[in-house]
Amino acid sequence: MRPYVFVNVAMSADGKLSTRERRQVKISGAADFQRVDRIKAASDAIMVGIGTVLADDPSLTVKNPELKAERIARGQDENPIRVVVDSRGRTPIEAAILNKGPGHRIVAVAGTAAEKNREQLGEKAEVIATGAESVDLPALLEALYARGVRRLMVEGGGTLIWSLIAADLVDEIQTFIGNLVIGGKDAPTLADGLGFLADQGFVKLDLADARQMEEGILLTWHVRRQQGPTP
Repeated sequence: MRPYVFVNVAMSADGKLSTRERRQVKISGAADFQRVDRIKAASDAIMVGIGTVLADDPSLTVKNPELKAERIARGQDENPIRVVVDSRGRTPIEAAILNKGPGHRIVAVAGTAAEKNREQLGEKAEVIATGAESVDLPALLEALYARGVRRLMVEGGGTLIWSLIAADLVDEIQTFIGNLVIGGKDAPTLADGLGFLADQGFVKLDLADARQMEEGILLTWHVRRQQGPTP
C-alpha cells in the first residue's frame, strides 16, 4: 500500500521551474500561495528531493494560523510530515526543513549514505534507509503509508518528480503556469531525469480542471492508469 501522491509545481510558460543556476523565480502570486498553503495543510506529508533543499532551503511549513489551528483540532501536528529524498545523506543539519516549525521530519537515504551522515541527521529527523545506490521510492512510500501518510504532496524538484512518474507512483499533477519565459536548456523542468524514449511509450494524463488564476492558469491532471489510490 502507498499514499495518494500528487505533484504541485509552479512553472513558467516554457515549463521551467527556476533559472539555469537553480535560482528561484517568483512565478505565481498571493492567490496561488494561499492555494498551496491550503493543499499543504490538507496533506499528511510533503516530499522534496535533496536538490530542492540545497538550492532553495524550503521549510515546507503551513503559513496560515487558521490552517494550523484546523490541523491541531484534527489531532495532527501543525505541519505535515516533511520528507527529504536524499540518497547520500547530504541534507545540511542547519537546513530550514529540519529546524523551522514543529512536526515530524523524515530523511530517506540509500546504502551509499555515510554512517556519520545518518547519525547526524538522526539528531533532527527519522532516517529511513532503503535502496542500495539510490532511495527505493516504492519502499519509501510503503514506509510512509505504514506511518499513517495517506495523502502525499510532492513539491520538487524535477529529478524526484521524474523518478516518481517513471516508477508509476504519481496519481495527480497540479501545475500553475505563469506568464513569463525563463528559457535555458539547463534550467530545471517539471520532469527531468532520463526521460522516456519514443518506443517506450509515455505517461498519459487526463485533464481534470483548468482555470485562470491571476495572470496564469492552474491545470490539474490525473495520471491515466487502470488502478491507483483514491484521493
